[in-house]
Amino acid sequence: MEKRIYDEQNGLWYELQGDYYLPCLSLPEEEQKSVGVWGQRHIRYLKQYHKVFYMNLLTSGKLNNYLADIDNQAEEMFSRLVKQLAEKENVTEKLKAENQMMWVQKMNIIRSRVIEVVNTYLIYNT
Repeated sequence: MEKRIYDEQNGLWYELQGDYYLPCLSLPEEEQKSVGVWGQRHIRYLKQYHKVFYMNLLTSGKLNNYLADIDNQAEEMFSRLVKQLAEKENVTEKLKAENQMMWVQKMNIIRSRVIEVVNTYLIYNT
């Protein structure tokens, strides 16, 4: 028996594995983009709760671009909301100069609230 055969009907190569011919499949090449913390959170969510969607993205070669896009959207949303809430609640450079501990406390509270918003609307939502 031949080690590799080509099926002209479907255009696939098959390789002998034991007694069976299995198709030689590979994932399409995908441009690698950096994925930050938001993208990592989202991929964990997809793997756990939306396995079919995750596998469709993975096998179509679109997973990395999708995660990079989610990561960029989340980072922009996070930065914008932190800035807006800090302005709204008067957490300014003046407060930072006068009372650093109060400024840090208020900024940490704002950041925690914004993280929850970004997680709810982008990361843990498909």
